[in-house]
Amino acid sequence: MKFKLDRIISIATLGASLVAVILVLKKPAPVARPQPPAAIAEHAQAFDQKMAEFQQAAQSTPDASTSGPASGQASVSPSPKAEVHINSDEITAVLAQSLGTAAGTTGLAPDSNVGSAAPTIKDQQVSFDGDVVHGQFLTEIAGKDVWITISGHIGDKEGYATFEPTEFKVGDLSVPVSLVNPTLQKKLAEQRDRLKLPDNVGAMKVEKGELVMQQK
Repeated sequence: MKFKLDRIISIATLGASLVAVILVLKKPAPVARPQPPAAIAEHAQAFDQKMAEFQQAAQSTPDASTSGPASGQASVSPSPKAEVHINSDEITAVLAQSLGTAAGTTGLAPDSNVGSAAPTIKDQQVSFDGDVVHGQFLTEIAGKDVWITISGHIGDKEGYATFEPTEFKVGDLSVPVSLVNPTLQKKLAEQRDRLKLPDNVGAMKVEKGELVMQQK
């Protein structure tokens, strides 16, 4: 009886391992629709235009913290802070161009290495759902192409962008966020300089399916 039980457990363990491998290598449901090269160029241009307009508006709008009424003058309501709203298509297009995965762009090729400790990103997709951002990235693990999907909340703290994950998947296999978050936050801390917000940005969040940045 013991032999049969051990045999059943061994088979069950092997079966679970095979299922896990299949789920890891399986391509998950996409978080966004692929964009053709023409759309990538158009959305990237829209992103650049929005950021230029935001910078111009921020420069022309006085900082509320330094533009209070002078002594003896009547109180004046401060001007509303400038904001920029960016959709997921524009974010995905900028990422595609920065990684060199858009046809006709310069920069990193899909098989380029960006550092000895950094994984190679071959493709990516980004989408916003309410106040949650979903990111999906194709990378190589043990010689196999694997999709990594991560979802969470973007925010800001002391002039730096923050990210709190709510979901993590390798292929089609869900991984508990509690196992991933400590390592993720450590990596983000190591890359803190790259998370610094532009000088004219005081707040950042995802709201109503858009990335919203507000001036200081």
